[in-house]
Formats: sequence, C-alpha cells, structure tokens
Amino acid sequence: MYDHETYLSPLTWRYGSVEMREVWSEQQKRLLWRRIWVALAEAQAELGLVSPEQATDLRTHAEDVDVDRAHEIEAVVRHDLMAEIRAFAEQCPVGGGIIHLGATSTDIEDNADALRLRDALDLLLSRLRPLLSDLAKQIEARAGQDCMAYTHLQPAEPTTVGYRLAQYGMDLLIDLQELQRVRGQIRGKGLKGATGTSAAYTQLLSSHDKAEQQNQARDLEARVMARLCLEAFPVTTQTYPRKQDWLVLNALAGLAGSLYKFAFDLRLLQAQPFGEWSEPFARHQVGSSAMPFKRNPVNAENINSLARLVAALPRVAWDNAAHSLLERTLDDSGNRRLILPQAFLLCDELLKRAHSIFRDLVVRDGAVANKMEVYGTFAATERLLMELVKAGADRQAMHEVIRQHSLAAWDSVQRDAPAGNPLPQLLSSDPAVLEFLKAEQVRTLLNAKGYVGDAPQRAREMATQIRRGIDQ
Repeated sequence: MYDHETYLSPLTWRYGSVEMREVWSEQQKRLLWRRIWVALAEAQAELGLVSPEQATDLRTHAEDVDVDRAHEIEAVVRHDLMAEIRAFAEQCPVGGGIIHLGATSTDIEDNADALRLRDALDLLLSRLRPLLSDLAKQIEARAGQDCMAYTHLQPAEPTTVGYRLAQYGMDLLIDLQELQRVRGQIRGKGLKGATGTSAAYTQLLSSHDKAEQQNQARDLEARVMARLCLEAFPVTTQTYPRKQDWLVLNALAGLAGSLYKFAFDLRLLQAQPFGEWSEPFARHQVGSSAMPFKRNPVNAENINSLARLVAALPRVAWDNAAHSLLERTLDDSGNRRLILPQAFLLCDELLKRAHSIFRDLVVRDGAVANKMEVYGTFAATERLLMELVKAGADRQAMHEVIRQHSLAAWDSVQRDAPAGNPLPQLLSSDPAVLEFLKAEQVRTLLNAKGYVGDAPQRAREMATQIRRGIDQ
C-alpha cells in the first residue's frame, strides 16, 4: 500500500483526473491484458485449437484481477506479463493451461496500449470540446470590443478582445482536428508473434497446406481484433511501430503549445501596467504567503510549467522509434511506462485549468478602454496618413511629419501619462498637415475607436467554425 510517507508522483494525486488515472492504472492494464487473452482463446476455440469450455473459463475469471498476487509471482519470475499469466491461470482450473497460446508479450501489451491510447484520446477530446464551446461564447460576446493590440510587446494598432480570443480558438480547433485524426488512426499490433511473422500461430493451425495455414493465421488475427474493435497494423516487428507513440505525443505537445501561448499572454495582460485581463480568483484564494494583496496568475503559470514538460516528451518517443533496432530492442519499455501516462495526465490537467480560465475570464473593461485612450491615438496615425495621401499629400513627407510628432508625444506620455496624449493637438495644428486636411478632420481621424477592420466579423466567423468543428 502506498501512502504519503513515500514518494508519489504529483500525477498520482495532484494533477490530472480520476478518470485519466484509471485509464493508465495497473488494474486497467491487466483487465485489458485479460480481455485480449479471452479474445484470443475464443477465436482459437472457433478454429478448433482450444475447447469452448477453456475459453469460457477464461472469460468467467477475466475481471478477477489480483495485482498483489501478480506482484508476488513477478518477484520470482521477474517478468510482469508472465506473472499475470500465472496469476490468471491459478484462477482458471479449466482454461489456465491455454492462456497466451501462440502469443508473445507484445501481442498482448501493444494491443492493450493501443486501446489505452484510444481511450485516453477520447477522454481528452471530451474535455477539449466543452472548452472550445465556452471559448466560442466569449469570442462572440467580445467580438466588437475594441482593445489595443501589441506587437513586440509595444502598443501597435487596435484589435478586438474577441479577435484576440479567436486566435486561441483557431489554434485549439487545429488541435482538436489533429487529436481526432490521430485517434482515428490508432492501430494495434494484431497477433503476429515474436518477430511479426505469425510463425507460432501458423504452426498451431492444423492444415498441411502452407497457404491455407497462413490464411487461417490471418483469420485468427482478424477474429481477435474484431472482438477488440481495433484495427491492426498490416506489418509489424515484435512491436507495433513506435512512430505511433511519437505521433500521439506530437499531437499532445501541440495542444500543450496552444494552451501555453494563451496562458503566457494572460500572464502579460494580468501584469501591470497592462491590467486588462486576469484569471478568476476565488473569494478565499490566497495569492501569497507574504503579501496579502497579491492576486497571482497561478493557473496560467501552472499551465506554462506543465506544458513545458509535455513539449519535452515527443523527443523520447522519437528516440524510441528511431532506436528500435532491427525487429526489437527493449530500451523503450521502461520510459514508455512513464511518458505515455505522463503526457495524457498533464494534458488532462492543462485542459481543466485552461477551461476554468476561459469560462470565467475576467476582462477589465475600464483598463481596456484606458489603454485605447492613451495609445490608440498613435495607432490611428496610419488612418490619418492614408487620408492625407488621398488628399494629395506626399506619403513619405507626411510619414516623417507624423513620426516626429509621434515620438515627441510618446516621450510626453511616458513622462506624464495622466496628462493625456498631446498628439492630436500637435498634428491638428501642424501647417504641413493643415494644407490638406482641416484640424477637425485630423482630430476625428486620430480617434482609433472602431479602427479594427473586419476583426469583429472574422471573430464571429471563427466562433461559428469552432462550433462546427465540435459537432463533427
């Protein structure tokens, strides 16, 4: 029995959900192993290789997993799958002697892993869809709310809150589609034996005609995989192609990357002097043990922290695929016990935290409007430049006039922000500008409100695309 007096992974209790831990639990793994042994025995019974009574005996005891007993046996035989075979056989007086007939370990383990990958992807997809649904609502609600955009972390031109949110929505929609694609292509090893040649299964079959034996071996595999509702790779070595793990972890790393970007942006926008967004903060939540006033973006920081680890895991899967020499080496086995459950449990936690932020995102309308008031005028100089050229001015000459006044105004704002932005006054009184436009026109053009192009429309269109993607 494990308790908090010994090391436990934070994924055992702190991060991830009960449901995802169950998918990757020792109990579930052994239940899947037994399910595959039962499917194999039943298919072999249909082909006359074992008796129906033996197969029925296995099915009767398939749920009676005894991990402690299996561990006792493993301490002696030093092989976890063989230990489970013997623990299972002890429970099956009629069928125990035919468990694993013709199989090699990875015929069982790799098919079980494929089933677990599929179940884990289904669980993540079930978390991602409602997150996207709530994000689509936020996008629509704020599609037309003007705000300053920032490039190089400097005020740029206006955008809208909804359009900024739509960028995250588009990334996550791509992740949804990629996760669905990868999930749809999950394959098991099938039943192909020690080096993928199906030699043992072919030997078991009674026909003296080699071609007929081979057909029967494929028929046996097809019967087993149909029972598991799992397609098999057409060719394998001793294992299914480890490239499959790499593809799955790449998709998870992509999801983590999208959530990382959102969380990092939120941390910036929650910081002063931005102060425009913040993650929700519970009534009794403590921000700092030393500074009672702190409202730190702890969930966003946690997302960034955990996502970095997810980003590192595909490299291990790449090594497993690239270093799988000839028909099999065992140097992937130990790390796969770690990287597969870790990647899914971490993404499970990322989605949980990100969803809570998207659902209850705090947008401080006053701060958003204030930034538009202070910095929007600079952005609107582009609009002024376009109108000056339309009125007959030299584009390069007007660019220089606006540049000089803008730099002077910027220095003034930096020194004394409460005094406001002097740029409208500077430009509306410049003779070079007044030669082409009236002072009132200049001041009107320098109001950046609404200078967001088609951002509101595009944001709403993205919300619609997200909803369609969720429903597919």
